[in-house]
Formats: sequence, structure tokens, C-alpha cells
Amino acid sequence: MSLIQIRKRSLTIETTYHEGGPVVDVPLKMAVACAVIHNPYAGRYEPDLTPFMTELRSLGLTLAQELVDTLGHDQVEVYSKAAIVGVNGEMEHGAVWHEAGGWAMREALGEPKAIVPSAKVVAATGYRLVAPLHYIHAAYVRSHFNSMEVGIQDAPRPNEILFALLMGTGGRVHARLGGLRKDEVSAHDGQC
Repeated sequence: MSLIQIRKRSLTIETTYHEGGPVVDVPLKMAVACAVIHNPYAGRYEPDLTPFMTELRSLGLTLAQELVDTLGHDQVEVYSKAAIVGVNGEMEHGAVWHEAGGWAMREALGEPKAIVPSAKVVAATGYRLVAPLHYIHAAYVRSHFNSMEVGIQDAPRPNEILFALLMGTGGRVHARLGGLRKDEVSAHDGQC
């Protein structure tokens, strides 16, 4: 029997035209794809979570592909992942998403090298989590540091987990604080 039992999914898209300055020629689009699943380990300690982590790769690929289809493969410039674990679970139940969600986004996007930022929490139903995003090819591109809210009004219930992947088409609208620009990245880790 599968460890993944989905109760619901959601897709949220934000389009930003300006942040108080002039309207931009190309609006910034950011999207978050969520899946709410039953937590197979709620209320008990499980010493080996790797089978769950491995099986979650398929869910990760589904969510990542939905985001790529929504935003356009060649348009994605930022990404992130998040997990909200219902109160009968533990933080480690959300940490399984680090590998599964991160791997899935890299697979869907053609293996970008920057670490995938993340946020996770154990929380009550309806909790809203703010997840950080950054440039997919280098973590230090300051214009692309951003965040997006993750959450669903009726999730996660105590025995559930909400897993989310986030992607966007660019940096902040009106970014003007200097630092490394995306066209200056010369190493895969973004440090030069």
C-alpha cells in the first residue's frame, strides 16, 4: 500500500505588476503547488523514514511539473519548498521533503545547482508559513531573494502533512539593492 494518500491539492498564482513604482513590462509570476496528505507516522515514532522520503519523489515530480507547466520551463528563475506538519506529527516528517521536493524541482528544471531554500513547521490547521525563494542557479543573487505564503485554510489536519513547492519567473519587482546580478554568476555555487 502506498504511503501517500492525497486528500487535496491546490495551486496558487500571484502576478505582480508593480510594488509602488512604475508598472513593469513583464510582470513577476510566482506560484505555489501544495498537496495535503495523510501522515503515515502521525502519533508514533518511526525509526526509518527513508521509504516515505523515497516515495514522496513521485509527489514532488507531480507538483514540480505543475509549476513548470504553469510558469513555463524557461521562465523559472526562483524556487523553494515547504512543509507544514499537523500537530500529531513531528518536524522530521516535514524534513523528508528536503530531498524529495528538492530533487523533484531539480529534475523538472534541468538540474540547477543552487541549494533549494526551505521552511517547515509543526502547526495547527490553517497555519500560514512564509517560505524564502532565491535564484535557481546561484544562492547569492540578491535581487532574487523573495518569499511567498504557503497554506490552505483547512490543512493540515492533526494527522496530515501539507507539502509545497514554489517557483517564480524572476527577482523582486523594482529590485535595486545591488549585489551579485544573475548575469554575473560565474560559478555554480554563485559565490563569484
